[in-house]
Amino acid sequence: MSSRLAVEIAGLKLGNPVMLASGILGSSGMTLKRVVDAGAGAVVTKSLGLEPREGYPNPTLVQVECGLLNAMGLPNPGVHCFGEEIMEAKELGVPMIVSIYGFSSGEFADVAEIAVDAGANALELNVSCPHVEKTGAEVGQSKELVAEVVNKVKNSVNKPIFVKLTPNVADIVEVAEAAVEAGADAITAINTVRAMTIDVETKTPILANKIGGLSGPAIKPIAVRCVYEIRRSVDVPVIGCGGISTWRDAVEFMLAGASAVQIGTAIAFSGLGVFKSVTEGIDAYLKEKGFRSVGEIVGLSNRD
Repeated sequence: MSSRLAVEIAGLKLGNPVMLASGILGSSGMTLKRVVDAGAGAVVTKSLGLEPREGYPNPTLVQVECGLLNAMGLPNPGVHCFGEEIMEAKELGVPMIVSIYGFSSGEFADVAEIAVDAGANALELNVSCPHVEKTGAEVGQSKELVAEVVNKVKNSVNKPIFVKLTPNVADIVEVAEAAVEAGADAITAINTVRAMTIDVETKTPILANKIGGLSGPAIKPIAVRCVYEIRRSVDVPVIGCGGISTWRDAVEFMLAGASAVQIGTAIAFSGLGVFKSVTEGIDAYLKEKGFRSVGEIVGLSNRD
């Protein structure tokens, strides 16, 4: 793989800047291996809590004209049961980031400690799920709560802390600033956009939970704007996430200020080959434009 693609984020060394986003194929060591074999530079697990969680009843996922709408409800076996998968994934040769959530700052810290003991290289704090009460976006909409969670986790583990932010706020920049001031090593922007869809024949919402999170191409311009604004205000790496399907999408995020990108929904539409096509496209772009590294284009459109 070209040396132009190598990046370092919060001390983690990636062979390329294209990561697996949380919630897609991050449910076992075996699926994470498939993603790494496909060319991902790092992987993020599904979100794990302290206790097992069944999630919502079906239907939990629906395809809409502009992407996917989901309300899974954070189903997971609990961090205790996932330890073996974390240890298996740690042998894959790329940074393994464990996504975690909690219903209090103390619970976030407890999950973090267990995940790190199992071998997590870094943690991504999910303070942005738009359809689960008392966690996720309810935390992520308050800069005070975000700061409290980050501070608690930062004081509990000695690993890089990424904070995944919700776009469903009045000012995402002030939340990002609060996270960084509390000790966040990187910001992931963004999680899904709160949305819903209704069946006109039955006259009822399609998702069992009624409200879900929209991902895919429709949210890319929102995500690019968030990355652009956050990059101007914080001095830590920003990881772009939201609607990335092609190398052009990835480069756009990098020009806005993303040091790396995460891919999720595109896997459902394009398969695992999306990792190779995106990384090869980024490399070709860098070579054609005369750039020696990804770092040279990060934030290039964001300079006054």
